[in-house]
Amino acid sequence: MFIQMIDYIQNNPEKILMLFKDHLLISFFSLLIATIIGVSLGILIVKYDKLKKYVISIFNILRIIPSLAILILLIPVVGTGFKPALIALVLLGVPPILMNTVSGLDGVLQFMIETAYACGMSEFQVWVKVRIPLALPIIFTGIKTALIEIIASATLAARIGGGGLGEIIFTGLGLYRLDLLLLGGLSVAFLSLSANLLFILFDKLFFAYKDV
Repeated sequence: MFIQMIDYIQNNPEKILMLFKDHLLISFFSLLIATIIGVSLGILIVKYDKLKKYVISIFNILRIIPSLAILILLIPVVGTGFKPALIALVLLGVPPILMNTVSGLDGVLQFMIETAYACGMSEFQVWVKVRIPLALPIIFTGIKTALIEIIASATLAARIGGGGLGEIIFTGLGLYRLDLLLLGGLSVAFLSLSANLLFILFDKLFFAYKDV
């Protein structure tokens, strides 16, 4: 089986590299959009507390819907390909970023906020220079969680023509080839582990003060 995997890689190097590229591309853009939405909504609902239960409830409901079901529901609206896969992955990525943003901002000690106001900072300065920077480590953890979930779920994009490493897995399913299933699964696992290690390194470099 491993010989078959090696033969497939040797015979299809360009295709595999293209699938890696497609998988990374859809994962990156999904994470970028999910981060913008999640952090923005997090700030908004911390600032306007009455919105919290409604916004969080909506995204938690969306989160329990399987990604494949969302993809199927989106096909009549936006068709097949990259776009519906992107929307489904964004919906998957927003909740952990949103929850961690809210948790991080709510966790900033009140005396720090009061001290900032006492020093003459405006509300905007308090948010930009105190609240958001102090909440960043927790927000960053939410982004890391979202990325790993997105990379794993991006395999479903191949089901509707969105590309990515899922093509190898679905080809393996269609041809009853265990070597392709294993190759696709290991490739996705490799991407997930690599992303996790990069985030751990980034965390060590930029948030070293947490351990002081």
